[in-house]
Amino acid sequence: MLVISAFLLANGGIPRDLAHRLALAITYTTFNAVFILMMYTGKTDRFRAALYVPLAPFFTISFMGRMIEQFHAHPAFVDFVFREKLPICPISLSMTLVPAALTRTFFWPGMLTGTYAAIVSMLVIWITGSLALGRGWCSWGCFFGGWDEGFSRVLSKPFFKAPAWLRDLPFASLLLFALLSAATLFPVYCVLFCPVKAVTDIPPEHFMKAAWMWRLHLVIFFAAVVALPVLVKRRAQCAYFCPLGALQCGVGCVSPFEVRIDTKACSGCGTCIRNCPLLAITEESLARGSCGIRCAKCGKCVDNCPSGAAHFHIKTTEPGAGKNIARLLFLYPAFFFMTAFGGSIWMDAISRIILLVFTGRMF
Repeated sequence: MLVISAFLLANGGIPRDLAHRLALAITYTTFNAVFILMMYTGKTDRFRAALYVPLAPFFTISFMGRMIEQFHAHPAFVDFVFREKLPICPISLSMTLVPAALTRTFFWPGMLTGTYAAIVSMLVIWITGSLALGRGWCSWGCFFGGWDEGFSRVLSKPFFKAPAWLRDLPFASLLLFALLSAATLFPVYCVLFCPVKAVTDIPPEHFMKAAWMWRLHLVIFFAAVVALPVLVKRRAQCAYFCPLGALQCGVGCVSPFEVRIDTKACSGCGTCIRNCPLLAITEESLARGSCGIRCAKCGKCVDNCPSGAAHFHIKTTEPGAGKNIARLLFLYPAFFFMTAFGGSIWMDAISRIILLVFTGRMF
């Protein structure tokens, strides 16, 4: 992993400028230190979160830096030109695939091929990550989930318990917005309701023609991504609203990895139910020894289970057998994906921060 991550992060060569060299060194050292600690301490979620939570604000810095850079280069066409050098949001894939299949029209602006962030490239990355990790995408790759995960960890206890039926809302959201997008050829969820647009369309006067829309996104962001995760101590946006999360639940069926509960070792304390950030574990699934399709493989239940009953598992193998081996076999592709997908975001954001500190600009 030390060699592979060096190749992935350096992209085949050492950057020439000092800011990017420092960013590469910081990212490489941090990622591999975390991986080593993750392997040898047996704690997955604790160290995964150390990389995953910062990924969200780093993505905002990286994304906005590129947008501002494109704005200065093409001020009259920024709404479309900047898409050529920025990755299409994975959340929008569920909104665009149905219209693309029905009408052969991919309505999101951007380049189909030619850059690492092209639509086809992002589609391949999403499919590959999803087939390998299933909904583990939501804990190891999604560059938005770190926002609500970070806020869900602010308090030690929740203020209130959200209704159980909210767990099914993302499936309705996926169906509704996919059909609306297909009917209108317009990314309805992404443009009008996505909460993270509040932190990726700044400053609004450059990138959004209607200031009221940015204020609406800001309200949605603070409600769904800040306040609700703090109050319920869950990843509320991911668990209750995100349509991509629902899509990942279905894709997770083909992933070779899962988290199971050894019913013979389980003491029935309910620690896993209380701590699961996505409400994947219920009394019913616990009785079956399964975390269900909603599990994002974050490892929090594995870290906190007092009896060691929760464990990573490779499908088709005997439940409870080879727990440590199964965990290590999962960690390698999961960390590989996090490094390949999130490491470049870390580096770009850190290099822009360094430039901002020493030069007063972000590019």
